[in-house]
Amino acid sequence: MAKQVVTEAQRRRRRPTRSGAVLSEELIVTTALRVLHEHGAGGLTARRLGAALGADPSTLYRYFAGMDDLVRAIGEELVGRARETWRPTGEWRTDLRDLGLAVHASYLEHPHAAVLTASRVTGRPREIAVDEAILGLLREAGFPDAGAVRLFHAFIDLTLAFAALDAGALTLGDDAREADEAMWTSTYARLPAGEYPHIAATAHLLAARMPHSAYPMVLGVLLDSAAGQLDRSR
Repeated sequence: MAKQVVTEAQRRRRRPTRSGAVLSEELIVTTALRVLHEHGAGGLTARRLGAALGADPSTLYRYFAGMDDLVRAIGEELVGRARETWRPTGEWRTDLRDLGLAVHASYLEHPHAAVLTASRVTGRPREIAVDEAILGLLREAGFPDAGAVRLFHAFIDLTLAFAALDAGALTLGDDAREADEAMWTSTYARLPAGEYPHIAATAHLLAARMPHSAYPMVLGVLLDSAAGQLDRSR
């Protein structure tokens, strides 16, 4: 059974760890991101995180109800970092595109964390603030509430799906990732044109494009479609 999370005031009265650091949610999440980078999603354990913090693993449960609660906090951190880099302009389509790209980039900076958290709903304040901002952009642009929610849903799922997909590729070892990317020239480009005429005709284009994320293009298609619907409704 998870231990009770204590109040922030109680936490501040705790002694520093063996490394001299005073624990906080922020320090634990930041350290967890480092552990994920070094050991992958399967390597994030209370024991390993406690060792990295110089603290007894049980201390973590003063700040988080359990490891799943910590995972939610990590997801919130990635989304929150994206919002901090986002600079709205007042034009809904530009702002939504920039926010999507910022979220996608934030997840790709921590691919193991992205794979672990992209499918989660954290319900935490910084994630809620991003959701509020997205819905605000859409409603203020003139989308009716039902249309705003449909587009919100599509935008969020598209962004996080690509974040998970692209992050998954980054979690591969260098050799495996390079071998996958080379497949477009080592295999696809050598397929016989008589049997695979369409692949043969476009092989050089596939080799140039496929190692890169399709997220910016697909996001643009979604926003173009939404803008068209909005124009037709006026």
